[in-house]
Amino acid sequence: QLQNKILILTICAAGIGGTFQYGYNISIINAPASYIQVFMNTTWLERMGVPLESNVILLLWSFTVSAYPLGGLTGAVVAGPMAIMLGRKMSLLLNNIFVIIAATLSGFSRMAKSFEMIMLSRFFTGVNAGVSMNIQPMYLAESAPKKLRGAVALTSASFTALGLVLGQVVGLRELLGGEESWPFLLASNVVPALIQLTALPWFPESPRYLLIDRGDKESCISALKKLRGTSDLSAELEEMLAEQAAVKGQRAKNPWELFQNPALRWQLVSIVVLSSAMQLCGNDSMYFYAAYVFQEAGIPQDKIPYVVIGTGSCELITSVTCNMIIDYAGRRPLLLGGYIFMAGWAIVFMVALSQQTQISWMPYLSMACIFAYILSFGIGPAGVTGVLPTEVFDQMSRPAAYMICGSLLWFNLFLVGTAFPFIVKSLAHFCYIPFLVVCVCTALYVWFFLPETKGKSFLEISEEFRKRNFKTKARAGFYRGPEEIKTTTL
Repeated sequence: QLQNKILILTICAAGIGGTFQYGYNISIINAPASYIQVFMNTTWLERMGVPLESNVILLLWSFTVSAYPLGGLTGAVVAGPMAIMLGRKMSLLLNNIFVIIAATLSGFSRMAKSFEMIMLSRFFTGVNAGVSMNIQPMYLAESAPKKLRGAVALTSASFTALGLVLGQVVGLRELLGGEESWPFLLASNVVPALIQLTALPWFPESPRYLLIDRGDKESCISALKKLRGTSDLSAELEEMLAEQAAVKGQRAKNPWELFQNPALRWQLVSIVVLSSAMQLCGNDSMYFYAAYVFQEAGIPQDKIPYVVIGTGSCELITSVTCNMIIDYAGRRPLLLGGYIFMAGWAIVFMVALSQQTQISWMPYLSMACIFAYILSFGIGPAGVTGVLPTEVFDQMSRPAAYMICGSLLWFNLFLVGTAFPFIVKSLAHFCYIPFLVVCVCTALYVWFFLPETKGKSFLEISEEFRKRNFKTKARAGFYRGPEEIKTTTL
């Protein structure tokens, strides 16, 4: 029981300063948006003696918002080398420096009369999120026992959802979302960072990293004993030693080497498809529509922020539910179910939006669609996507795989954020057609090409993909034969 407690506390210590920050920092920027825009205008007026035009304010605001995914992309790129050189745990600890810098910049921005400090602060916050989104699932999946690996790695998604909800709550006018307190709201992300800096040093480094990357068997056994207790470690240690033997003499791979390696073809295609789909499926855009739909449903303007908290809570509830069932249901059914349901709800949502003004009860159907879409996303794609790179790549390829995953995730977040207003403008009520296509195509990919990884060791999963990667080669060789025969007969 004590050891279970140590594993749970390790998860909490990694999560609170890890993916929690990603969700928290996405949602805290929404509440003070109008106040920050006013601040930009008054600051400029004081400096130059002329106010800013509304389109310039909008441009400055979009720079502020897009600094976050740009920082995230930078974080995702540096996360791989950090995980290899510093280790998983030390990377998570040092990652808090970015948040402390960001909190200092945003906290003092009004005092310094500088909106540029807010932009810079959002960039550093993004770097922190980019690093933690890659390293936390890796650290937790490598530290977890095989039978709990999915559930433990999936807590990363639960912490993201928890951050999202808490960000929405703290951003309420009654707390830190008021006109006077917005610098404190933006600087409040320093609290989780300080909690992690205090708690995480007490817990062990990833045993797999210690043995396979560092070759330190003693430290690995010590870390395993802390995490597992006195239970028999021989089977787990044997499996790790087998993996160590399999990668002996190899060094940690670079991202471009994964693209050149035919033995990793299907693993790479799988994570590229699923990481891209996670942002291109339209879940984040549902939050964009939420306020408008709730308004149409007759909810008073001042009550809308409270209902929006309900949407974040939906994602939290489903990711916790997914946590409980992933090691029973498996990865494929959750991904498949999530994308199929999202495709269905996207169709209903577009029909509801087009009939919004004609039929009196349509706004309520739109409202139900928003909740159902977010629930479908939370039950599968939100969590399982982050677990897969740990499971389908070996120890030497894993950091590079997460770099590719993370870069795609942040690039697509930026892409959707930039393109969605134009999609809405051109397609109006049918703006979810591109997201519908993404959901259908991803569901088809999962159905035909993704093997189940539940309850398998990393070596077993690698073996399954090896068969798949070289089966295509063998088949290609088989088809070349008849062509050669045909040419000789001619």
